[in-house]
Amino acid sequence: MTLQRFIFNRPLFPRHPAWSAGLGRWLRPSQAGFTLIEIMVVITILAILAVLVVPKLVGRTDEARRVAAKVQLKNVEEALQMYKLDSGNYPSTEQGLDALVHKPTVGEIPKNWREGGYLPKVPNDPWGNAFIYSSPGAHGDYDLVSRGADGESGGEGKNADIESWNME
Repeated sequence: MTLQRFIFNRPLFPRHPAWSAGLGRWLRPSQAGFTLIEIMVVITILAILAVLVVPKLVGRTDEARRVAAKVQLKNVEEALQMYKLDSGNYPSTEQGLDALVHKPTVGEIPKNWREGGYLPKVPNDPWGNAFIYSSPGAHGDYDLVSRGADGESGGEGKNADIESWNME
């Protein structure tokens, strides 16, 4: 047998060794696969799972945003502490949180401001709103607040304010 005959006399699609369940015959590759009923059963099961799982996940986004806002507040508070260690006081309300990114040009200008800043940029809360900063604050050296999902003062649930002095 020559090599050419060996290569070109082979069938293009040899029989597939998929054994039919209990029928005792070999199937061609076009016969091996899932039936329409099997596919429909799988799709139905996936749809039922989606109906049960998706509502639970959707309710978690609001909670996740509140947790993210608290983490961001903590990060800004740490940057404020580093600012105070270097300059002796917190940025004024007029200087705002921008003093953590750029050297202040108004108010009391810190002598030992860290080159490169204390934060890469002034963060927004998870809802895209700016944090509200005031120093001196009504509740301590400074007040730092996220107004929640609605961006308004007060509120309940996902709209409740997240305050640096009142984090649970």
